[in-house]
Parts: sequence; structure tokens; C-alpha cells
Amino acid sequence: MTLDDTIPWGSSSNPSSWSKRIPLLILAIIGFLIAFYLGLYQLHVFQKVWEPFFGNGTNAVVKSSFSRSLPIPDGLIGAFGYLCDIILVSIGNSTRWKTKPWVVILYSILVAMMGFVSILLIIVQPVFLQTWCTLCLASAALSLSMVLPAMQELKATLHLIKTKRSGETFWEAIREN
Repeated sequence: MTLDDTIPWGSSSNPSSWSKRIPLLILAIIGFLIAFYLGLYQLHVFQKVWEPFFGNGTNAVVKSSFSRSLPIPDGLIGAFGYLCDIILVSIGNSTRWKTKPWVVILYSILVAMMGFVSILLIIVQPVFLQTWCTLCLASAALSLSMVLPAMQELKATLHLIKTKRSGETFWEAIREN
């Protein structure tokens, strides 16, 4: 720990501070709205979908056999993922990297999985579908932009596990001071 108990050892700032988490919360809300909109389109709530750059690209992507192979619309799966992001990024105070390690670990796993899926979807669009989806790309960009901040917070939490190896128990390392 540094002299400031909210800043993890080896860091220059607090990865759980609200100044770092509010932008992630905003990104997750925007991602949720995009994914939910696409999911509603896939459920035929809307007749047309917004696509400013790639002609019929969004329609082709969200109605592709790839998208239809899932039991529920992939837009709704993405919306659920972003909803989980919203919940997990909102839990805890500015010392959650040490007081709520399981929240940080779950959040990091979710963000990493969504980032991985985003990369796959970015590859699938041009390679297999020969088109692009503007909103899908925007959603992927949002997911990928959350990965680094989540990993910085995870790094601080994992340092607590290393502390356990140096004689202090894990619970002693994560108790609120």
C-alpha cells in the first residue's frame, strides 16, 4: 500500500475511483441501449434499423444465419452483458479493489469475455458476412474500451492475493481499513 490507502501498491492512481468508473458506467449504458435496440429489431419491434454507412449492412448482419443460430437474439444477449456491466461497475466504493475483490474479479471476467466476443464479431462481419454493421462496430468499440480499465482494477485486486503469500491472509489483505 502507498501512504494513500485508496491507491494500490505500484499504482499512481486509484483504479476503483468514481472518476474512472463513471466513464465505464456511461459506456456500458450506451452499449446497453445499442444492443437492446438491435435486439428489439431482431424481435421485429421495429421495421427498419438505422445504418448510416454500410447500406443494408446492419440488416444483413443481425438477420444472418450466424445471428439466427442462437436461441435468443444476439442483441439481447449483448444487452444482458452490458446490463451486468452496469450493475458490477456500480457496486462498491472507491476501495472496492480491496474490499469487494469478487465483484472486481467478476466484472473483469465479464469485460474480458465481452471484449473477446467483440473481436470475434468484428472478424465475422467482413470475413463471413461480407458486410459491416455500424451499430455492431460501435458496440464492439465500447466493449473493447472497457477492457484496459477493468484489467487495471483487477491487477490491484490480484496484488492482494500476492500479499497473502507474504504472510498476510487474504481476508486480512482485503478488510476495509
